[in-house]
Amino acid sequence: MIEIIIAVLGVLLGSGISFFLVNSKNNGKAKLIIEEAQKNAEQIKKEKILQAKERFIELKSDHEKVIIKKNNDINNVAQRIKQKENTLNQKLAEVNKKDAEFKKDRATIDQQRSVLDKKQTELDKSHKLQVEQLEQISSLSADEAKKQLVETLKDEAKTEALSIINNTIEEAKLTAKQEAKKIIIQTIQRIATEESVENSVSVFNIDNDAVKGRIIGREGRNIRAIEAATGVDIVVDDTPGAIILSCFDSVRREVARLSLHKLVTDGRIHPARIEEVVKKTEKEIEDEIIQIGKKTTIDLGIHGLNPELIKMVGRMRYRSSYGQNLLQHSRETANMCATMAAELGLNTKYAKRAGLLHDIGKVSADDAETPHAIIGMKLAEKYGEKPEVCNAIGAHHDEVEMTSLISPLIQICDGVSGARPGARRAMTDQYIKRIKELEETALGYPGVLKSYAIQAGRELRIVVESEKITDEKASELAFQISDKIENEMTYPGQVKVTVIRETRAISYAK
Repeated sequence: MIEIIIAVLGVLLGSGISFFLVNSKNNGKAKLIIEEAQKNAEQIKKEKILQAKERFIELKSDHEKVIIKKNNDINNVAQRIKQKENTLNQKLAEVNKKDAEFKKDRATIDQQRSVLDKKQTELDKSHKLQVEQLEQISSLSADEAKKQLVETLKDEAKTEALSIINNTIEEAKLTAKQEAKKIIIQTIQRIATEESVENSVSVFNIDNDAVKGRIIGREGRNIRAIEAATGVDIVVDDTPGAIILSCFDSVRREVARLSLHKLVTDGRIHPARIEEVVKKTEKEIEDEIIQIGKKTTIDLGIHGLNPELIKMVGRMRYRSSYGQNLLQHSRETANMCATMAAELGLNTKYAKRAGLLHDIGKVSADDAETPHAIIGMKLAEKYGEKPEVCNAIGAHHDEVEMTSLISPLIQICDGVSGARPGARRAMTDQYIKRIKELEETALGYPGVLKSYAIQAGRELRIVVESEKITDEKASELAFQISDKIENEMTYPGQVKVTVIRETRAISYAK
């Protein structure tokens, strides 16, 4: 029994010792885990504190930058205010100084005025005393004496004035015509120019007649493309070494001539290339027109002309009036006006400007029904010319009343330049007017892109928009235009109306 009790106690004691040892081991591990957790917490705490400090330093730096910038702005504003204050102080000092000088001058003036008033009073007394003495001597009052003197002087002045007027009129009648003829003759002799008459045909010279076939192209497609692009009638006949370009518009003829020259030189002649070359040539002609206008103004010594007016002056090189080149006529008129103005003591610069610009209405695209003198006057006013110049332009055909002495000079010189032998041909101008009316008749219809009168006005070629005009409408349009020409215009023979409708499909390989 004792052994059993001892054995049970041994078992219990062993179990207790085992339980104690196990609990001791677990407690050690827990302590280790807790210590490690505490270490990690301390590490994390230090890192967060370090990050917070870095963020604080960063925010503090940004705040300091903002404060520095605001301080700089405040300093700049303060400096500007100080400068303005100094400037105001200087101006105030100047004003005070001028005010003091003004007060001083005013005091001097008041003193001088007082002396003058005193002398004036003495003079009035002396004059009154003399008048009284004269009245006693002559037995007449001052008013009666004045009246008698005025009547006497009036009669004498009338007699002398009538005598001077009669003598002046008689002398003017004797010398006016003679002096006018003298001035005009001297002007014509001093401004002698060569005669130059433009026609409606140009000749394009070629080295080899084989070029004609390339210009015509397969089934005539090249020559049709050139005529459609330029509006010029191209005549390729048996004439050796030459192709005839026919058109009333000399600008179109020049574009066609230069384009043909480029195409023949380059060797590539086909419709697409033709259109490209014609567009480039038109741009070159526009640039050349501007250069001609600038050169003309430089040659005549005219400065400050508006660029649009310079361009119109250049366009006059390609226009004619009754067969007379318009630019040459305007230059001639300008030089004659300047010469006459110098003889008469008038402003030569205004006279020369008005002489050069008097026909700019003829190259304007404005309403053709308005007289060209009125159009030219409005253009001159629009582009800032002097009133004297504008009036001279508008009055040179008596459309408006003349308001300056330059206006009759322009009228006279315009007539002299146009009336000299060989200067003009009336038939040419009538022909060009009729051709223009033909083209404008077609351009008035919707859907018409271009209108060209060719073959001396015997054919009207019209290019229309394929999107707006169908084949049926094209036939109808040709009939309408031909009917309008027949009923409203006067023309020799017959006029062929050709409506061209072309559809293109274009795509690019990229």
